[in-house]
Amino acid sequence: MSFSNKVVLVTGASSGIGAATAILFAKEGANVAIVGRNQTKLTKISEECEKHGKMPLVINADVSKDEEAENIIKQTVEKYGRLDVLVNSAGISKFGSILDGKIVPVYDEVMNTNLRAIINLTTLSAPYLVESKGNVVNISSTGAELVPKVPQFIPYCVSKAALEHFTRGAALELSSSGVRVNVVRPGPVRTDMIENSGFPGTWDTFKAGTALDRVSEPMEIAELVLFLASEKAKGITGSVFTSDNGYLLKN
Repeated sequence: MSFSNKVVLVTGASSGIGAATAILFAKEGANVAIVGRNQTKLTKISEECEKHGKMPLVINADVSKDEEAENIIKQTVEKYGRLDVLVNSAGISKFGSILDGKIVPVYDEVMNTNLRAIINLTTLSAPYLVESKGNVVNISSTGAELVPKVPQFIPYCVSKAALEHFTRGAALELSSSGVRVNVVRPGPVRTDMIENSGFPGTWDTFKAGTALDRVSEPMEIAELVLFLASEKAKGITGSVFTSDNGYLLKN
């Protein structure tokens, strides 16, 4: 799946799925722009990309802030002259429920990053994707499909369910312009999510909840992203691809 001379923008690229995706696109010959909030981690991922391909464009930004989102697209197009693939991997997980009184502020924060920022970046990218007949791949979660049995997960699950619905709407609207939009829905993936979110559990907890008794590695999800972004998936749009080791089968 060569992406030689293609321009790929990956948000949430400082760690986890976003980082693995950026590295894999670089390995396949793409010109990659990587976006994240942690400059130190971005620098490390940039070095990994360069080992496998070309040095990426590094953009230290918060996708939830409109001015920074606009600058992300501006820098990418100014650097490379085009945009072929947008991978929306940036996402956060915060906890708040109705009865603990935290759900509204947590909802606002989570939705700003997990949904609104993606809608905004897709809108800003659309003219360039129409020109290149490119595509968008959004990163969701099995949380989009689950009833949040732990109340504190309600904002996160709602954000991912809404993201998948937005993806279908965007795919329908942009299809007449030759632009595809799809979703990858991972189950448990071994990232720094647990330590970043303060989730009270371990990867063994997630592993026990899968049918295949395993937790995925970020590169597995990255490979699926590359497939959906490639010409091999030219007939696929508005679709949700689940890679969860059978997590939904047991939950």
